[in-house]
Amino acid sequence: ASQIGDSQMLRLLLEKGAEINAQAGRYGTALIAASFCGYRELVLVLLEKGAEINAQAGEFGTALIAASSHGH
Repeated sequence: ASQIGDSQMLRLLLEKGAEINAQAGRYGTALIAASFCGYRELVLVLLEKGAEINAQAGEFGTALIAASSHGH
């Protein structure tokens, strides 16, 4: 949901108990994926729900690096 900017799906997954800091794939976490793609609304939702802002995972390492590497 974070990679494609689907805020409704993201909210549904979180409501159903999805692990907010789960690590998998190229981006590592949902927060890093949303940051890389520039989905500000999703980033805010994830942070409000407790996503770890300093988590290190995936190809970019952190949400800050992911966002800045793609001009966000």
